[in-house]
Amino acid sequence: MQNGSDLGQTAGNGNVQTAGSMPAVNIGIEEGDRKEVAEGLSRFLADAFTLYLKTHNFHWNVTGSMFNALHTMFETQYTEQWGALDDVAERIRALGFNAPGSYAEFIRLTSLPEEPGLTNTVDWREMVRQLVVGNEAVCRTARTVLSRADDAGDDPTVDLMTQRLQTHEKYAWMLRSLLQ
Repeated sequence: MQNGSDLGQTAGNGNVQTAGSMPAVNIGIEEGDRKEVAEGLSRFLADAFTLYLKTHNFHWNVTGSMFNALHTMFETQYTEQWGALDDVAERIRALGFNAPGSYAEFIRLTSLPEEPGLTNTVDWREMVRQLVVGNEAVCRTARTVLSRADDAGDDPTVDLMTQRLQTHEKYAWMLRSLLQ
């Protein structure tokens, strides 16, 4: 009798895998759907990373009468955002695709504009305004991904995007309140 390492193994989806090869992703979501969701998550990751970077930049460079409050608020937000980036990238991997991870990829995928050197000329009100706009853009991207994931029956991605929506909507509200 031969052991399983000598025989081809069925991956559960009818595909035969040879011993030592990588099994096909078979999580109950069709490959095309997984690819579309992963592409949307990649765009979300790029938007979220760009917003994280901008928030961290503003934390470092805020000045004026609101310095202490904003320095602390921005730190709280960028710290939370940093942790969430890993969850998004790991979800892309769980779907069977590589997560983007370079500035070039993020710039290509993001819907947020790159604004280098901006902090030299921007007061705290403009920083807050830009973070409101950025958080709202991240929300719009999350909603698009959530809808596609829901159509594909990808409940973990729906849950992840729901959590991110809740967080970024709250950030947009809190920041917008500073400008009223």
